[in-house]
Order: sequence, then structure tokens, then C-alpha cells
Amino acid sequence: MARATARELGASPRVTSHLDRAAALDGADYVLNMVQIGGHEATLKDFDIPERYGVSQTIADTLGIGGIFRALRTAPHMLALGTEMAELCGDAWLLNYTNPMSMLTWLVYEGTPTDKVVGLCHSVPYTVETIGEITGVPANEITFLAAGVNHQAFMLRLEHHGEDLYPRLAERVAADPELQRRVRVELYRRLGYFPTESSEHGAEYVPWIARHPVERDRFRIPLREYVTRSEANLDEYARVRDELARGEMPPIERSVEYASLIMHSMETGMPRVIYGNVR
Repeated sequence: MARATARELGASPRVTSHLDRAAALDGADYVLNMVQIGGHEATLKDFDIPERYGVSQTIADTLGIGGIFRALRTAPHMLALGTEMAELCGDAWLLNYTNPMSMLTWLVYEGTPTDKVVGLCHSVPYTVETIGEITGVPANEITFLAAGVNHQAFMLRLEHHGEDLYPRLAERVAADPELQRRVRVELYRRLGYFPTESSEHGAEYVPWIARHPVERDRFRIPLREYVTRSEANLDEYARVRDELARGEMPPIERSVEYASLIMHSMETGMPRVIYGNVR
């Protein structure tokens, strides 16, 4: 994928792959961590084991039993990664995309010599897109300020050309009964600030929704949602792998992910605002 992308964009990086982590880290300026320790099989256990004891989950990658399982099985990798980075690329930044984000980012700077670490997620920019859809304002025209921790941050300020967008958001929500059946909208109505996480995640982050069948129906909570996504990811991986093997290149589109923007800004000095989990 990296080589095909470079060809499409007319770039000529040196791309290498390694079975040994230390060989990949040696002399690095930036380290991107995107792993799923245990793969799909472990994800199934995150859901199946708690369900035997009456605990239903939607995403299970950050809070609750699933988040604890993930943290425990990913911890040895994170501790080894942070330790090896200190030895092999002490000035490098660790850009971590692996969940549970806050726990793993914290683990690295408390448990290893590496403290240049930031946890990254797309929930903030995706939330801006959602708010744009609700209010009828292009997402790239919304000025915003968010604060919190990963999966539970809130939009403290929303503006369009200097105008507060919150009154328009409140008006649209009040007029649409279907919008009111979204968990994140209910959290916004109760708390006054729009949350940066999806309704699927939000449902298991508060105690009043996912555990109650009536509320699950009311807010259309998709239990085991991440299992469905994980299966879809496996299918997409196989499809893209086969396309690349046939010499076909999927469309290249700029994503909302922060890692490449961080690296570009640090190398060129271009100022940008990003949202990440930091110490």
C-alpha cells in the first residue's frame, strides 16, 4: 500500500518492512503505533466473555471489561515499544492510534523512558462533520474548541463566521424527533455541550443507557457493533490486498487523521492545531 501510494503521488520514499520491531525503530524520527494485539479472535472474547455474565457492550475498546482486556493484552507491547524507542530512537515522537488510547498513552510515559508520546483519534474532526450535517454548515467553515480525553471530549465552542452555532444546533435537535434518539444528542441535551464521540461509544460510557433494554430500544443501541466492524475490516483488508496484487490502486483521498499533519508541521514549521491525548 505504501509503495502504491507513493507511485500514485509521484513520490519516491524508501519503503522497507521488518519482522523485527527493533530494526524498524532504529534511527526513527516518528513512530506510528497501529496494532490490534490478538486480532479478531481476541475482539470476540472481549464481547463473549462479559456477555456470559450479563454485560453487553457496543464497542468495548476503551471503557468497561473490553477496554480492560485490551489494555492488559496490549500493555507488554507498549512497554517494550517505549523501552526500545528510548534505546534506538530517543528523540522520536510516538504517535499512537491504538486503543484504549488514554490508558496506553499513559502507560508509555509512566512505564518507560519515552515521554514524547501523543494519542491520536479522528473523533473530533468527525464530530465537526456531524455537527455540520445537522446545522447545514460546511464542516470546513466551523470554528471550534474541544477539550477532554479520548472518546469523551466536548465541543466547548462552535462558531460559523463568528456566530455561535449552538443556538442553531439546539433548534435543529428540538425540531427532529429522530435526532433525539441518538445517544450523543441526549448527552448534549443533558450536559449542554456536544460530545465528540459516537452514540455507539457514548452508550457504554454512561450507566443510564446500554444496560437498560427500554433505553437500548429508544436510542437504537447496536450491541456488539465492533464485532460487525471488525468483520467488515477483515473483508476490506482482503479486498484491498487483492486489488493491489492485481495492480489496481484504490482512490487516494486526504483523511482527517492527524499523524501526517503532525509530521509535516514538525518538519516544515507550518502551524496547525491538532487534538491528542497528552500527559
